[in-house]
Amino acid sequence: MRAADSRQLDLFGAGDGPAGAPAAAPGGRTPRPSIPPSAIPVLPGLRPPAAPEPPPPALPPGARWLTLQLDGWTLGYALRRARRKTIGLHVRDAGLAIQAPAWATRAQIEDAIRHKAAWIRDKLDDRDRRLEQLALQAGQWRPGGRIPYLGVAIELRLDGARPARYEGDPDAPAEGDRLYLPLPDAADAGRIQERAQAWLQARARIDFDARLRRCLDRAGQSIAGWGLSSAQGRWGSCTSQRRIRLNWRLIHFAPALIEYVVAHEIAHLKEMNHGPAFWREVERLCPDFRAARDTLRRQPPDTLPLI
Repeated sequence: MRAADSRQLDLFGAGDGPAGAPAAAPGGRTPRPSIPPSAIPVLPGLRPPAAPEPPPPALPPGARWLTLQLDGWTLGYALRRARRKTIGLHVRDAGLAIQAPAWATRAQIEDAIRHKAAWIRDKLDDRDRRLEQLALQAGQWRPGGRIPYLGVAIELRLDGARPARYEGDPDAPAEGDRLYLPLPDAADAGRIQERAQAWLQARARIDFDARLRRCLDRAGQSIAGWGLSSAQGRWGSCTSQRRIRLNWRLIHFAPALIEYVVAHEIAHLKEMNHGPAFWREVERLCPDFRAARDTLRRQPPDTLPLI
């Protein structure tokens, strides 16, 4: 975990959370808690488990494309021999790449793949999710584009004759709600993104402030102040000076996930660590925190489409 001189604790640094992740099924994904689809800002749209990984358009120099049948799915990978002592596995945008020493047999390489099958599957799914979100972003900043707000996809509209307005209830959004931005129809994607982000940040200040106040009351705590952050690697932080920072991009997520991050940081006012007493305090403030925590671990801030 990264810690500043002021003993700042960040959400989801190294060592965060109690030890003992659930065991993975051979060749499959690690079991995950059930999360309502509305809790995730962009639908993952992952490939079917049995779909084979297609070969990339071009392979690295000296590499060849191979496949391996695992439990219910066909894994493709690029194998390249290298001057190294161990078998190295890396998941990149083009898929699984393996570097192996000259002495390693095909059977040894396949044993290494089977041993890391669950990890490979998760990394490929993360890759698919990230690439899909990047593709969505290309068509997002336009009239009729959709952005995630409090776990719901809302539609962007332009109206240069009036101030920004929200068609619906911004405190309880619903599918089909519209956000009207004060821009002409000819506005380019950059201006649309800038205005939408400003509106989302303004809503984040209102929403997060209310949640902080309620959780502080439950905890019997007080803070010196709080603010929004745009951190690429953390959802929130708390310092020993009792100052809290919350990533504005949390406004994309369903309220249950925001409630967890708020409870997480407020729990640090009592326990400036991630030990058992800390997690008991988190559970006292947010009894259903585990599902939200696991969702956010799979969705770091720098993978969101709005950055």
